[in-house]
Amino acid sequence: MSLKIVVLAKQVPDTRNVGKDAMNADGTINRAALPAIFNPEDLNALEQALRLKDTHPGSTVTILTMGPGRAAEIIREGLYRGADNGYLLTDRAFAGADTLATSYALATAIRKIGEYDLIIGGRQAIDGDTAQVGPQVAEKLGLPQITYVEEVEEVADGRIRVKRHIDGGVETVEGPLPMVLTVNGSAAPCRPRNAKLVQKYKRALGAQEKAALTKEGAELAYAELYEKRPYLNIVEWSVADVNGDTKQCGLSGSPTKVKKIENIIFQAKESKTISGSDADVENLIVELLANHTIG
Repeated sequence: MSLKIVVLAKQVPDTRNVGKDAMNADGTINRAALPAIFNPEDLNALEQALRLKDTHPGSTVTILTMGPGRAAEIIREGLYRGADNGYLLTDRAFAGADTLATSYALATAIRKIGEYDLIIGGRQAIDGDTAQVGPQVAEKLGLPQITYVEEVEEVADGRIRVKRHIDGGVETVEGPLPMVLTVNGSAAPCRPRNAKLVQKYKRALGAQEKAALTKEGAELAYAELYEKRPYLNIVEWSVADVNGDTKQCGLSGSPTKVKKIENIIFQAKESKTISGSDADVENLIVELLANHTIG
């Protein structure tokens, strides 16, 4: 059976490079101050989708992401690795969304997409670490969900079977389609870019990216290609395009509020240097046992 798969992906700030300017005064992330990357666990989710596409001829993989114009890079990355198309939710009204507002926006976009058998996303994004968006999307769409997925084992006869990681082991879960899955970072890593696909989609741009180039006074290179090859035009949707309610989007639709931000610097109050002799090591173990650091 062929499958219509939607992959939820997010462009996130690289939290390995957090500095003093990483947060705004209102408690939101200053994304302009940090490098942007493809959320790691969403790449694991994309790989599961692409594996299903490989084993079910005729299947399609659609990337759905939300963010500013530069987030079109996430869709290009998906295309380079084997996705078929993508949609960018981009509107000032989406800005500052917490998980509730984000899941609302994604759910309205999925309803606009219409046909789907599977919705797959990473377990959580590294900028929030909440693991809430996937389950909330499932709830808003009235779909069953399986979280902490390690591997999709089989899809057949309108049902799916997956292996999921739980505390103390793994379990196999089966359920009906359509279904929402969230995938762990310990699942199979995403395949690398395909050279032919990079050549095919390297000039794919969203409307905001095209406008930025024009604003800079540069003539849009290869402008005729965007008429001859529609697949190079990355589709952008606003709140109005997905029939969304602005009161449920962005900051206005986000009940989560950051009360205080505080930088904490850990400093060692004392230190001890020991040699590698058996006696020193033995004494250290006795000390750690005595103060219950170990044992």
